[in-house]
Amino acid sequence: MVKRSEHRKTLASLAAELGVSRTTVSNAYNRPDQLAPATRQRILAAAAAHGYPGPDPTARSLRTRHVGSVGVLLTEHLSYAFEDMASVDFLAGMAEASAGSHTTLTLLPAGPDPNDDPAVDLVGRASVDGFVIYSVAAGDAYLEAAQRRGLPVVICDQPTDTGLPFVGIDDRAAIEPAARALIDVGHTHIGILSIRLHRQPLDGAVSLADIDAADLHVQRSRVLGALDVFSAAGLDAESIPVVTRHTNIPATAVDAAAELLESHPELTAVLCTTDSMALGVLEYASKQGIDVPSELSVTGFDGISEALLRDLTTVIQPNKAKGAAAGHMLSQLIAAEEKSTHVPTRRLLPTSFHPGATVAPPR
Repeated sequence: MVKRSEHRKTLASLAAELGVSRTTVSNAYNRPDQLAPATRQRILAAAAAHGYPGPDPTARSLRTRHVGSVGVLLTEHLSYAFEDMASVDFLAGMAEASAGSHTTLTLLPAGPDPNDDPAVDLVGRASVDGFVIYSVAAGDAYLEAAQRRGLPVVICDQPTDTGLPFVGIDDRAAIEPAARALIDVGHTHIGILSIRLHRQPLDGAVSLADIDAADLHVQRSRVLGALDVFSAAGLDAESIPVVTRHTNIPATAVDAAAELLESHPELTAVLCTTDSMALGVLEYASKQGIDVPSELSVTGFDGISEALLRDLTTVIQPNKAKGAAAGHMLSQLIAAEEKSTHVPTRRLLPTSFHPGATVAPPR
C-alpha cells in the first residue's frame, strides 16, 4: 500500500507539472503581488487538487531567517486575555496591525507567577520574530528571557524605564481629570482602589511607602497621579485609604470595594485605577442599597464598553490603538534589521475623559 503522503505534490513537482519555476509556486503563497491573478489561481487550484498545503514554513524560515509570527507575552493566565476587556481591545489592535502582513500572533501566557521556570523556558523556545511585552513588572523574568533571545522587543504599558521600544500613555497625567472631577464637586473623603501594584501578591490596604516602592509602573503612576490632585486640593495624601487586589477579576473587585467601604464608612467617593474595579464598586453599592452617585461617587479608568454603557465617569485610554501601535512598531523593527533603517521607538498615545453620570456632590 502506498502511503497517502507519497501521492502529494512537493513544491518542485508541482512546479514541474505546471511548467513554472519553484519561485513562482512559492510566490503564489508568500508574495502574491508578484504574480498575475490568473497564474496564482492556476497554481492554487492545482495544489488543492493534489493536496499540496504550500511551501514548508520551517524551510522558508531557514531561508529568510523569519518565521512569520510575533509573540505577545501576557503575564496572566490565557483566559484573562479573553475576559479582561482592556486586554481584549489590546489584542484586537495587535490583530489589526498584522492584517495583510501574512504574520501570525503567538500568545505566550506566562502566568502571574514570576518563579515559573517552565513559563520562562516557553519564552526562550517560542518560534517568533520578535516580542510585544504587554504590561509586566520591572525586572520581570519573562521580559529578561525575551531580551536574551536577541530579537526585537516592544513594551506596551510597563515597565516604562528600560530604554526598550515603548508604546503607552502618561498614566500619571491621564488620571488627573477623574481625580479633579471628585474635588471639583466637593469631595474630601475619598478612597482609592487599585489592581496589583507589586509583582509579588499583595492584597489589602497599602501605605504611601508601598505605593512609592511598587514595581508595576502603571498602577503606581495612576495612584500617585490621583494623590497629586488630592494633595494640591489640600487633602493629606497619607490619610487617603488605598486598597489593592493582585488578581483582577469581578469577584476580587467587589471584595476590594467591600473592604474599603466597610473599613472607612465615612467615604463619599471612590477613585478606581481600572474600570473593572469601578464596576466592582457599583455592584457592591447596588447590593448594599447605596445609591450612586447621590450617596457615593465612583470613577474608573480604561473606557471599556461595559463602563461606557453604564455611563461610568472614567478616563478613556486607546487600548486598541495601543495594540495596533505596538504591532506596527515591532513589524518595523523586524524589517529594519535587514534594511538598517531608523524606527521611532517611543510613542505616547492621548487619552480622553468621559464625564459620565457617577459623580455628584457629597451629601
